[in-house]
Amino acid sequence: MTSGTATRNVRDRLIDAAEVCLRAKGIRSTTVSEVAEVAGVSRGWLYRHFPDKVTLLGAAIVRLNNAFWSEAHAMLERVEGLDRQLTAGILHGRTAYDDPGALLMKLRIEEPEEFAACAGAGVQGLVPDLADFWSRYLIAARENGEIHPDTDINEASEWLARVLISIATVPGDTLDPGDADAVLRHLRRYVMPGLRADPAE
Repeated sequence: MTSGTATRNVRDRLIDAAEVCLRAKGIRSTTVSEVAEVAGVSRGWLYRHFPDKVTLLGAAIVRLNNAFWSEAHAMLERVEGLDRQLTAGILHGRTAYDDPGALLMKLRIEEPEEFAACAGAGVQGLVPDLADFWSRYLIAARENGEIHPDTDINEASEWLARVLISIATVPGDTLDPGDADAVLRHLRRYVMPGLRADPAE
């Protein structure tokens, strides 16, 4: 095993341990000593790889963030049609409580300042993250004729992110966001027409 491989393995082990501690205690209550103990290394050894708690937990959060988006993209690539992709995305977001996204959402909501300090600018904003996530599907839908050919992808992606967050997380009286058929009908009735409308009007 090369020195680079050994370093990567120790870093991965430390990040794994940080994730375990984040799940159990959150950002505020996780200590460097606990992470070192879970990883089976000394604090001194941990500090050789991560200079402080923020850097260590930030690395864990970035890895969780990347894993969540990669998993979601892989799942949606198997779904045909934007309306069905949106439905699958909502259901995935609501039911995947053990996946990386659930921990990220919990940390974002319960410890926003600490999350921002650890996550860095790249993973702080939920709306920008979701907008960026959905933009590739909107581009494909525009190319396939599912939405208006003049759709401004950046604008539509942000609007869509806001709508999907609302559907997935805000309780209501007329829509059960856990019912795939109801979500699909709702999206076809209200969201898809908005994406098909001429942006110039």
